[in-house]
Amino acid sequence: MKKTLLLSLCWLTACFFSAAQQITKDELVFLTSEWKGERFEDGRPKVSDDLLRRMRLVTHDEAWAVMKGAGYFYQYADGWEIINPDSILIGRAVTATFMPGRPDIHNAIDARGKAAGKRGQNSWPVDLLVQGDVYVADQFGVHVNGPTIGDNVGNAIFAKSGNGIVYDGAVRDISGLKEIGGFTSYYTSYHPSHHNQPGNLNTMLVGINQPTRIRQATVMAGDVVLGRDGGVSFIPAHLVEKVVITSEIVRLRDMFGHERLREGKYTAGEIDTRWSDEIEKDFSQWLNDHIDELPVPKAQIQEYLKNRTW
Repeated sequence: MKKTLLLSLCWLTACFFSAAQQITKDELVFLTSEWKGERFEDGRPKVSDDLLRRMRLVTHDEAWAVMKGAGYFYQYADGWEIINPDSILIGRAVTATFMPGRPDIHNAIDARGKAAGKRGQNSWPVDLLVQGDVYVADQFGVHVNGPTIGDNVGNAIFAKSGNGIVYDGAVRDISGLKEIGGFTSYYTSYHPSHHNQPGNLNTMLVGINQPTRIRQATVMAGDVVLGRDGGVSFIPAHLVEKVVITSEIVRLRDMFGHERLREGKYTAGEIDTRWSDEIEKDFSQWLNDHIDELPVPKAQIQEYLKNRTW
């Protein structure tokens, strides 16, 4: 009995402390096995720059519909404070998970990091960022004595990623963060205090690129972050292309429908309901006629037309 209890405690301890480490490549590949494309050296899915560029015109409604259809119901979070609220945040997620501080665990994690040449825990995930990434952190909504990001860390994040953050917690140095051009960021609150003041270990880092929770959403490293219109969607890497293509098709159909309504060729009832074969044929011809001037890559339109029967 004692031996079984001891083994159980050892197993739980090992599991917990492994969570304090960066996820292994094998585990990251395992958890994102539905992604069949290119990966970073650490195993994180590497959605192409082309898809990230095309993602900028995708709305939350379009992304939500595709993810819901695939069975992903917990990929959206809203109610944020925002730096540069009129801008759009797009990038590949690097995740960090913090928990309320506990001296024995914090100090053990810290000692291991220092032995590897690392300093403050709040900088460990930042060191992994590359261009096109978004730093996504579960700071468990902590406010007073919670901020792990101020203008210094913010500048480091922007220099490495060219992007901002999704941060479920308080930030500090808000005026300095707002001076960073292009630092479009979603955060919970502002407070002038700092995490881990002497005698108060308020936070500790327990996971890097592990699955993490951002409010009501589940986020995995390599997800594509879509931040716009006050909310953030976290799109699994293997669904990104479908989201983008669906959005582009909806955009084209809307352009065609609006044009034909202005011309008076069809009624609102005809455009608002399932299109007849006649309208579908007209749409295909319209795509061919305007293929060089539409806001969707020509190759994508050609691929779409190739698969149509009208």
